[in-house]
Amino acid sequence: MGLNLDEKKVVVAEVSAKMASAQTVVLAEYSGLPVAHLTRLRAQARASGVYLRVLKNTLVRRAVQGTQFASLAEQMTGPLIYSVSEDPVAAAKVLNDFAKTNDKLILRSGSFAGELLDKAGVQALASIPSRNELLAQLLGVMQAPVTGFACALSALAKQREEAVA
Repeated sequence: MGLNLDEKKVVVAEVSAKMASAQTVVLAEYSGLPVAHLTRLRAQARASGVYLRVLKNTLVRRAVQGTQFASLAEQMTGPLIYSVSEDPVAAAKVLNDFAKTNDKLILRSGSFAGELLDKAGVQALASIPSRNELLAQLLGVMQAPVTGFACALSALAKQREEAVA
């Protein structure tokens, strides 16, 4: 059974709110994907902080009007699943990682920072490390000199102990 007008307005308002705070939107075809796999994909998306929904294309077209994602409206045809995230790479990463193991999920397009991305662009975006991974790498680089200095001091103290004994 279809949605009545009030329900459609609620859906458009919800999607508009998500789009307003989003940095990335990715579209993928999901035809033939078993329900169990779709449930697993939704769980992965929730864990990554990604808003993932199967929506009517006409409702999403209304929701993206006047936003940086308006260029995606032309791509919204057929059965699509929408992945929306505030993290620049999370939406692309969740769908791309899932598509690697499920040939029924086909990446179609996306949008990041107002730029329309094709399938290759979405895959390239997904290959970028997340913010947390980049922060961890930066912390490792910052700790390396301190760790090296501490090891050198420890070795110097050990040498002096051996020289005295």
